[in-house]
Parts: sequence; C-alpha cells; structure tokens
Amino acid sequence: MGRTEIRICGLGGQGVVLAGQILGRAAVYDGWNVVQTQSYGAEARGTTAKSEVIISESPIGFPMIRKCDILVVMSQEALDVNVKDLKRGGLLLIDEGIVKDVPKVNAKVYVVPATKTAEETLGERLYANMVFLGVLNKLANLVRDESMEKAIADTVPKNAVASNLLAYRKGRMLETFTLLHEFFGSRSYVGNEHLSPL
Repeated sequence: MGRTEIRICGLGGQGVVLAGQILGRAAVYDGWNVVQTQSYGAEARGTTAKSEVIISESPIGFPMIRKCDILVVMSQEALDVNVKDLKRGGLLLIDEGIVKDVPKVNAKVYVVPATKTAEETLGERLYANMVFLGVLNKLANLVRDESMEKAIADTVPKNAVASNLLAYRKGRMLETFTLLHEFFGSRSYVGNEHLSPL
C-alpha cells in the first residue's frame, strides 16, 4: 500500500467525521500505521466538514494531507472547496443527485447513489456515509471487510450497529457505479454510463 491519503468531506450532520473514524480504526485493526483528523466550520451542522485518514506501511512523520489520493464528497459545497486538493490521477467519489457540477479534474470520478441507497434501504439519508464506506472499500480495497465491520460495531452506539452494518453492506453490494470520466473536462453530471468498479 505504501501511503494512502483519504479525505471524506461534506456538511456537518452527514456523518463525515464518523466515517473517517471508522475507516481509521479499521486500518489500525489491520495493522497499518494510521492518522485520523477532522475539522468543521464555525457551526458544526450545515457547514463544511472533513475527515482525513492517512494509512501507511511505515511510521507517519508528517500527519497532514496536502494532496489526497482519494476524495469522497457528500455535498456540492464540499466539492467546490476540496477538489483542488485531489492528486492528479486520484479517485473521486461523489454523491449522485447531491453533487451536480464537477469542475475540471484529472482523476477517475465515480458517481455513487449513496443517499438514494440509504433512503431506500433504511429510510434515512444519514446512513449515506456508511454506504460510501462500502463503495470506497470495494473500489480501493483499503481494509479487510471484517475489520471495517468490527470498527463499525465498536464505534457507533449499540442500538445503531445493525443499521450501520446494513448500510455498509449495501454499499459493498452495489453492482455498478457511474464512471463520470476517467480524465474529466468541465461539464455537469448527466449520468448515463454504468461501468463495473475497479
């Protein structure tokens, strides 16, 4: 793996920080060196928030992310602020129906029906973060499934474990994602090309 830098971003209240904490904990369970950090806007709910996770084979000397390998975006505002920090050739995951306009970016861009899947499966969009974790781990194979599921069970309240695990598994089971463009030129998302994940 070397060193992989992941940023998950969205609005306060979308579970961005929780998703980063779970991913970081799962990577620790797998034996990697990990740093996980988070930041919020002036008001937590409804303002931009981000969670960053660095996963490395070797000790992490510099614990900050300047350019991320993977960017997971759960709101248009978060994309507008953070897309400049995605590495050339990186992986960008955006929420279908929530993020409409993607600027020019030299990356592989996948459109994921995370909010839609959460609403259809559990009746609540707040589980979109777990759907994203399932899709992310299917595409990037960052940690073992057992480690992610253990991290979910060890992190969320006991009465919410089953729902969060279901949302994660739904993300893992999504058969196709929309590949917006591998090397993307500026345009709005239309969404008509479905390809299998990496």
